[in-house]
Amino acid sequence: MLFNSWEFVVLVLLTFMVYYLPWVRRWQIYVLLAASFVFYAFDSFWLLLLLLASGLVNAVSSYEARYCSRPRLFATLGVVVNLLLLAFFKYAGLISMSFLDPETGLGHFLCTIPLPLGISFYTFSGISLVVDAYKDRLKPETNQDARPVFWRYLRDTLLYFCFFPKLLAGPIAKSRDFFADINEKVMSRIDWQFVFKSLVVGYFLKMVIADNLKDFTFWLPFRYSCYMGTGSLLTLVFGYSIQMFADFAGYSLIAIGIAALFGYRLPDNFNFPYISKSFREFWKRWHITLSQFLMEYLYISLGGNRKGKTRTYVNLLLTMMLGGLWHGAAWNFLMWGTYHGLCLVIERALCGRREHCLSLGSSDAALKVSRVLSILLVFVMVSFGWLLFTLTLGETVHLVLAFGLNFGKMPFFEMRFFPVLIYMLPVFAYHIVYLLRDRRWVQQYVLRYSYVYYGLMLFLILTNSGSVSQFVYFQF
Repeated sequence: MLFNSWEFVVLVLLTFMVYYLPWVRRWQIYVLLAASFVFYAFDSFWLLLLLLASGLVNAVSSYEARYCSRPRLFATLGVVVNLLLLAFFKYAGLISMSFLDPETGLGHFLCTIPLPLGISFYTFSGISLVVDAYKDRLKPETNQDARPVFWRYLRDTLLYFCFFPKLLAGPIAKSRDFFADINEKVMSRIDWQFVFKSLVVGYFLKMVIADNLKDFTFWLPFRYSCYMGTGSLLTLVFGYSIQMFADFAGYSLIAIGIAALFGYRLPDNFNFPYISKSFREFWKRWHITLSQFLMEYLYISLGGNRKGKTRTYVNLLLTMMLGGLWHGAAWNFLMWGTYHGLCLVIERALCGRREHCLSLGSSDAALKVSRVLSILLVFVMVSFGWLLFTLTLGETVHLVLAFGLNFGKMPFFEMRFFPVLIYMLPVFAYHIVYLLRDRRWVQQYVLRYSYVYYGLMLFLILTNSGSVSQFVYFQF
């Protein structure tokens, strides 16, 4: 069920109407569970059984990891089961196509295994739950010496697993934060302004920006773009970069807004990533919850930066490689993760932990120019990195070569791609206004009339939405 479908709107409205009825208050968790089950089973009932089985396994393993006499054993079992579940359903096809015959026998069977929606996200939620239970990080009521009633713990765990706003593509909420937020909710505590702004900006980014840009960026594969000029190719590359941001940031804002409607606060997932002055900063602003998860549960577990420079570089590279492979069962995702890992390693080797590498002098003007150039450099490098995300390695190489080969041979820019520039402008403005938010003229002439922009975005959602499409991260 897509967030931008009428079925989802009906589900949210019906759930909201029942959820805040006075006599339903003590049953609110069950209302959310029922809505989540309907949401997930809408496309495939059988995959709901897998989700429930995963929730049950993680509830048992985390419960025992916290309260039994052998916590390490159950914590290890819980993490291993989550990783095996993810490996079997997500990477069986990749293993088959790479090392087996996908047409016969075991290879054919592995290729036919369906990919459950959101499995990458709910298995990470399971790992977070098991580790937090083992390290005694859950809410105080759960961490008391006396064991809580298991069915209540199971109920809370299933809500954490299945909560429909975050189920398919995050944000990845840490169990210790989500469990602490499970309590009775009242309508008077809803932050309606926050909900409205999150939903309007989220749906605008997805339905107006991303869904319109996708009708142009499909030209990126080399078989389509080999006869395009350099200007047109650059427009498509940067347009796809903006599309990726608008699609996923839009989803995250919608999820956060819907969760707030039911009294739950999900963590922010994007913080204006395209104003980053370094790759390190970019990964603190892009897909924040995944970055924090990989940092806490993988990078630090590998040793982080505590074992010397060489080990730090290896840990960085390995973390980003595995993070790339987490995105999808294809070698191009591994290459994309490796690309970002190498960027982080090179940046750390050259610049250490400085805000940015470029330095044109110590004057205020030179400092401002160097910051702008750093932002542009990171944006360009990240945008070209997205080619590895969406294309094969061969297509990426041919496309990059076309930038030089087609210069002067083809029209530099074709007018059919002019709409791409138009749809990119709101996202650039969105970042620039945030970057200059402390300036007096911005506060007086731009931020002061924010209600006008929200009204305009709402109008464009109703009148200029692109064709309905699945969110990019639903495939993960």
